[in-house]
Amino acid sequence: MIMNIFFTCLLIGISLSMDAFSLALIYGTYGLTKKQKITLSIIVGTFHFIMPLIGLSFGNMIYQYFILNINLLVGIIFAIIGINLIISSKKEEEVKILVSFLGFLLFGLSVSIDSLTTGIGLSAISNNYFAVASMFMIISASFTYLGLHLGNKLSDKFGTYATISGGIMMIILALYYILKP
Repeated sequence: MIMNIFFTCLLIGISLSMDAFSLALIYGTYGLTKKQKITLSIIVGTFHFIMPLIGLSFGNMIYQYFILNINLLVGIIFAIIGINLIISSKKEEEVKILVSFLGFLLFGLSVSIDSLTTGIGLSAISNNYFAVASMFMIISASFTYLGLHLGNKLSDKFGTYATISGGIMMIILALYYILKP
């Protein structure tokens, strides 16, 4: 029974981290420093720890009192990141929002929104909420760092084309989220 819960939570943690990994691949093409990669990974992990607990705590109350289209919010954030990536590939100077703390917070928030909704049903899976949230945190931080590192390698190999491709992919993802029913 305990092993079933562990593997269930592990698979959920991996699936929640795939957004972070795939977007970190794109974000990594920007050429972040090691310190920035670690900072962003910690932020993503922290969001993946906090969001399920918030979802668990507030659950349906959020949907009853606030009319908020999460897909639209995530789409707008992805579009901003994508546009900034494309603009940064054309300029010699950095676009500050991408590598600022605010940019990292927006990235962390956007890839952890699904953890919020997962938290709503967390009580059906396990009653050890902090252990599960910790597992989500470790997995997502690891996947984010790996994605950033691999994205950086792609950038080294393909340069500006990787950054532009990353920006285009972010805009496509933004449209997907905005148009998602």
